[in-house]
Amino acid sequence: MLYYDPSYLTEKGGATGPPQWIYFTQVPTRLCARWGAGLFLYQSFDAIDGKQARRTGMAGPLGEMFDHGCDALNTTLEVIIAAQALNLGRSWWTVASQIATLANFYLTTWEEYHTGSLYLGVFSGPVEGILIIVAIYIISGIYGPSFWDTGILTFVGLEKYPPLARVPNIGLNEAFMAFGAVGLGFNIVNSYHNVRVAVRKSGKSVYPPLLGLLPFLFSAAIQIAWLSHPELDHSAIIYSPLFIPFLCAWGLQFAHTVGRMILAHVTSMPFPLWNWIWIWSIIGALDVNLPRLIGRGPILQSNDRNMAIFVYLTLVVSLVAYGRFCTLVIRDITNYLGIACFTVRKKDADGQWRDASKRAPTATKRQE
Repeated sequence: MLYYDPSYLTEKGGATGPPQWIYFTQVPTRLCARWGAGLFLYQSFDAIDGKQARRTGMAGPLGEMFDHGCDALNTTLEVIIAAQALNLGRSWWTVASQIATLANFYLTTWEEYHTGSLYLGVFSGPVEGILIIVAIYIISGIYGPSFWDTGILTFVGLEKYPPLARVPNIGLNEAFMAFGAVGLGFNIVNSYHNVRVAVRKSGKSVYPPLLGLLPFLFSAAIQIAWLSHPELDHSAIIYSPLFIPFLCAWGLQFAHTVGRMILAHVTSMPFPLWNWIWIWSIIGALDVNLPRLIGRGPILQSNDRNMAIFVYLTLVVSLVAYGRFCTLVIRDITNYLGIACFTVRKKDADGQWRDASKRAPTATKRQE
């Protein structure tokens, strides 16, 4: 996508790419969406990795960190690609999609921390949500992203029906966003109910866990405040090539936050309410809103060039911070448990972890 449409203009913005064939790949007897096939395979592997870990005896906290960590990163990437397929591109709809998708993921992680179990409701993002996106990719591959701009009343042939004359003929893509909002509302209620039941069983108050929702609300508010420069509907970042690096930086900060939540869950540590990486985004948000706060122009982002430098620096800082977090977590867990990160090991007769491809020294000695 970035090769054919690096500025993220989409067809709505006048871009000629990516070509529709990128949604497809030829397999022996049929066509399937390239992006859709990749996403479906990702979903399938994500569902069976736990079974494989148990089969090899490697199930543990590190595997859970990898599982949810990869999902957290993939969430933002899928928002970017799905918004392109829906022809939303540079718009507040894409921002809304980012917030809703990250909120669903955050709620699930928050719920797992307080209940000790991962609940997937009747309609869940990892299953039904991904299958819907796969269908979107296939349809976009056949008809093109502009198909989703078709009014919903036009699509069902009711745009000329008199009783519906005053009903807004919103596009299919906007209708999909409304559908996602309903799903988010349902998941909020479901997650709160599960946490409430679990907390009450333990004899604790149901109010302290709600504080765990504040980090997401705070971080989302920071990003929105930063995007709101110079006006709410004329963002200097959204309607520029900086939108993609901004979303990627946001996604990395979110993955960092969620990773700390998962780490707290598997190590029985207190719920993390603060992430230092937000300081960088807070500076960016305050800087662009100086005209509203004190009546003077931005200092660090006074022009397009400086704004681009600051956004890309945010991306780099977020990437380095998250990379450092992952490195430290992997090192500490592998050292503490005596396991390897990408090597399957087995316990020998003495209870020590050994490389599964090698015979344990003690076992070899006994056989001799």
